Amino acid sequence: MSDQSRRPHKPGKPHRRPQKDPVRILAFEALRAVDERDAYANLVLPPLLRKAREKGGFDGRDAALATELVYGTLRRQGTYDAIVAACVDRPLREVDPPVLDVLGLGVHQLLGTRIPPHAAVSATVELARVVLGDGRAKFVNAVLRKVAQHDLDGWLEKVAPPYDDDPEDHLAVVHSHPRWVVSALWDSLGGPRAGIEDLLEADNERPEVTLVARPGRSTTEELLREEAAVEGRWSPYAVRLTEGGEPGAVEAVREGRAGVQDEGSQLVALALAHAPVEGRDALWLDGCAGPGGKAALLGALAAERGAVLLASEKQPHRAGLVARALDGNPGPYQVIAADGTRPPWRPGSFDRVLMDVPCTGLGALRRRPEARWRRRPEDLDGFAPLQRDLLRTALESVRVGGVVGYATCSPHLAETRAVVADVLKQFPDTELIDARPLLPDVPALGEGPDIQLWPHLHGTDAMYLALIRRTG
Repeated sequence: MSDQSRRPHKPGKPHRRPQKDPVRILAFEALRAVDERDAYANLVLPPLLRKAREKGGFDGRDAALATELVYGTLRRQGTYDAIVAACVDRPLREVDPPVLDVLGLGVHQLLGTRIPPHAAVSATVELARVVLGDGRAKFVNAVLRKVAQHDLDGWLEKVAPPYDDDPEDHLAVVHSHPRWVVSALWDSLGGPRAGIEDLLEADNERPEVTLVARPGRSTTEELLREEAAVEGRWSPYAVRLTEGGEPGAVEAVREGRAGVQDEGSQLVALALAHAPVEGRDALWLDGCAGPGGKAALLGALAAERGAVLLASEKQPHRAGLVARALDGNPGPYQVIAADGTRPPWRPGSFDRVLMDVPCTGLGALRRRPEARWRRRPEDLDGFAPLQRDLLRTALESVRVGGVVGYATCSPHLAETRAVVADVLKQFPDTELIDARPLLPDVPALGEGPDIQLWPHLHGTDAMYLALIRRTG
C-alpha cells in the first residue's frame, strides 16, 4: 500500500442530522393522510393530536399551530399551487405529492402566518430533510426562497388573471376555490361581485365550534359556564366556543347531553319542528339520520310534545352513531338501519319527515376544506338520482296534512331548487310552505318560500331547506 493511500481522508463538512419538529411532522402526516387515503382533516387530526399529547412535550400552543398549518394549507391550496407553479420549472403534476405537501406547509407559513420568513424557510427545509431526504430538501429550499421574495398580495398580482379578463378564474385563484365551484356558488348566491367575494372569503375562515344543548338533557346556561362560551346567533339551543375550545372537555358533550352541531343544522331541525301541520302530531321521521346531530335535536323536540321519532340510516355503522346520539333522549324513539329509497314503513305513516340528503357538501367548505379539491362537476350527476328518490320517499311517507323538510348542505342549485321542482311535478297534491317566518330572528333567508343559509351572512354552513305539505 502506498504512503498516499495511508493518509487519512480530509474531513468534509460534517453531516448534521435534521432536527425533528414534532408540530410540523404531525402537520405533514395529516396532509399525507388527506392526500393518500382521501381522509378528512377533521377526522385525521384529532387522534394525531391526542397521540402527540400522550407522548408528552406537546402542549396547547403546539396543537394550535399544527391545526393552523393543516387547515390553512388545505384552504389555500389552490392559491399556493399557483404560486409554487410560478417558482418551479416543471408542471406541478410532475412534482411528487409529498414534496408538494411540504411546499404547501412552507408557503402557508410564509404568506399566511406571522412566522418570520427566515424561520418559515428554515423550519420547512428541516422538515423536508426529515421526511424527504437531503436531495429534495434542496429543491424545497430553492422554491421557498423564490416564494419569499413577495408577500401574498404581490404574488396574487402575478399569478391571478385580471378580474375584467376572467372574473371566475380571478376569484378562483385569489380565494382558492376551483373555478367550477366559484361559478356554482355565484349562480346560487346571485348579486354583485362583493357578495361572492364575501362568501369565498368566509369559506377560508376558521369556523367556531358550535354546541347544541339537547332539550331535556342540557341547557344553554350549563354550556355557557364553559370558558370562552357565548350564546349562539340564531338557535336558542346553540352555544359557541369562541377561542376554538375543545368540545371533548365539556362535561355535557362527553355525557351525550349536548353535542357539536353547526347552527345551520340546528335551524333546519327547528324550522321543521315549528312548521304547522294539520291534525295529529305524533310520529316524526328522520329519513337520512346519520351521524345523528339533527336526529338528537328532533328527538328531544318531539319528546316535548309527546311525539315519537323514528331515525333511519342506511349504513349500519352510521346508524350506530345515531343511536349513540339519541341515547338518553327524554322520550321514546327508535333507530333502524334501512334504505330510505326502499323504506320498510307504510306510506303516509308520519306527520313530519326530515330528509337531509347526501350531497356534494359545498356548503361546509369551512369545515372540510379538502372537499373543494375532491369534488368534480360530474359528482352532481351521481347524487341527483338519489336526492330525487329520497325526496319522493319522503313525500310518500308523510300523511295528508303533514310536512316534509328537504335539506342539503349544499347551495348548488342542481341539488336544491332543481331537485324540489322536478319531484313536485310528480306530486301535484303538495304545496311549498314559506319557511322564512319559522325562523323570525334570522335575516337574509332569500326570496322564499325555501331558505338558504350562508357562511358570510349567518356564520353557518350553507344549509338549504324546503318545506312541503301534502294536501291530498
